[in-house]
Order: sequence, then C-alpha cells, then structure tokens
Amino acid sequence: MSFFKKLFSTEKKETLDKGLEKTKTTFFSKLSKAVAGKSKVDDDVLDNLEEVLVASDVGVNTTLKIIERIEKRVSEDKYLGTEELNQILRDEIGGLLSETNTGEATEFDIPKDKKPYVLMVVGVNGVGKTTTIGKLAYQFKKAGYKVVLGAADTFRAAAIDQLQVWADRVGVPIVKQNMGSDPASVAFDTLQSAVAQNADIVIIDTAGRLHNKINLMNELTKVKRVMQKVVADAPHDVLLVLDGSTGQNAFEQAKQFTAATEVTSLAVTKLDGTAKGGVVIGISDQFQIPVKYIGVGEGIEDLQVFNKYEFVDSFFK
Repeated sequence: MSFFKKLFSTEKKETLDKGLEKTKTTFFSKLSKAVAGKSKVDDDVLDNLEEVLVASDVGVNTTLKIIERIEKRVSEDKYLGTEELNQILRDEIGGLLSETNTGEATEFDIPKDKKPYVLMVVGVNGVGKTTTIGKLAYQFKKAGYKVVLGAADTFRAAAIDQLQVWADRVGVPIVKQNMGSDPASVAFDTLQSAVAQNADIVIIDTAGRLHNKINLMNELTKVKRVMQKVVADAPHDVLLVLDGSTGQNAFEQAKQFTAATEVTSLAVTKLDGTAKGGVVIGISDQFQIPVKYIGVGEGIEDLQVFNKYEFVDSFFK
C-alpha cells in the first residue's frame, strides 16, 4: 500500500523498532490467540480483535472506528482469511492516521518565519517533561538552531535544578529564578534574553499541577499573556507531554490539559518500557492534536519526531 514509505535512517529505524518491541510482542501474542483455530474473519474474530485493541490502549472510540473499517472490508470480501488480518489492520490503522495531515515530519525542524519560535511545554510531574525538554534542546541544537531554555516550573526546586543539568549537558543558556518565583516573570525574562541573543527557539518549562485545574488554567493564561509583551504571537506551540506507559491515564491527562489550556501538539514518552504503545494511535485519533515527538528509549538520541509511516511500519514489522 502506498501509505508506507522508508523515511528514517537505518539507525533511527532500529531505535524505533526496539522502542516498540514490548507493545508489538504483547499485541501480536494477543492477536494470535484471538484468531486461533479460525480460518476466516467472522464476528467472533472481530469481537476478539476489539478486545485486543482496547486492551492495547488504543482506546474504545478509535477501536470502534478500526473495527468498522475491517467490517466494511469483510462485507466486501466474504472470504477474508485470518492470515490477511495483519495486513488489513496495518492498512486500516495507517489509513486512520493518514486522515490527519500530521505525523509527516522526519527531522527536528521549526518554521523559518518565527524568530524566536516559542515552545511552551506542559504536563504533570513525572511524565518525563523536563527530560523531553532537555532532549528537544539537544536535537534542535544539533540541527543548527540557537536554543534558550526557560525554567518557569517554579513550583518545584527539583524542576529548576533538573533543567539546569540539561542546559549544562546540552550546552545551551537557561533563564531561571528562585523556587516560588512568578512563572510569568521567568517566561518574560527568558523571551527578552532570547531576543537579545538572537535565538531561534525558546523552550519554556511550566508547572503541571492538575489537582487544581483553575489555578493551572489561570497560571498558563498569565504566562502566555506576559510572553506576548515580548513576542506578540507567543507561544507558537503548546506541547503536552504524556507518559505512554500510563495507557488510559494518558488519555485522561490529555482531556484535562486540553480543557485547561490550548494544546497544539503532543509528545508521548516512555514507550520503550511499556506494552501500551497503542495509546499513540488512540490519542492521535481522539484528540486530533498532532503527536509530534515520541520517546522510545532513555538515551539522548531516543526522542524521535513522530512519523506515522515509520511508526505503523515498526508496529507491524
């Protein structure tokens, strides 16, 4: 099918294959049990397949869409064999992802007409937010961009310290204040500093306290408003970081954050340590917010741009 094309280098592709190994192994062992003893795709197989997809954290709504697509194929071809099910699933999941015109990227890139390009990162503590920012800074610097970090998660001293460690490791400047400082003030200083340094990209870390959504909403709104005093259309991207290993909980967090602030892109982390990689398919489909980055390992190179062609190919390899 024309959906699939080779876009990644061999090394990058191997990292992705390895990162999705647990998800793939679990999914296909469940799938082979679902079709055991069956030669053609019938109602029983479809019921079992539905269970497999839901259990793989693809999400109920997305699962129903996939099942509907397969039912259509079955009604058109009465003798669809179970041995063809892998290919059909691959086609239909690929088709579903291709309906959003995202997931096309192959490199870490930003629009040329925004300088500095302001990326605000949101997400609850523990999802790998600061690590994702550090790895993004590394990838953007490697791509030749001048990067500045802003430590606006002033709620936790550890967040500021951790971001400083990443700034030192990557070799990029960081703007920070003391714990308890006004996050909007840090964001303002960061943007002023970035403009003075003629930086290409600014990455702002923010606090992720979901237990009080109103406070979070107010805080993020204020951060945005204050940033706009320096860069009129900032932020250009609000990236929500989700921990893929939490499966359905990641859906819940996406729901909460999209209600609290305008999220424009997603990063799904920790896919290498989990069998719940199907969550990327469900979240991408349900929220219609592009998944831009995925974490498929602990190494600094293991944050990848999400490419739907390579993702589905690795998943069904």
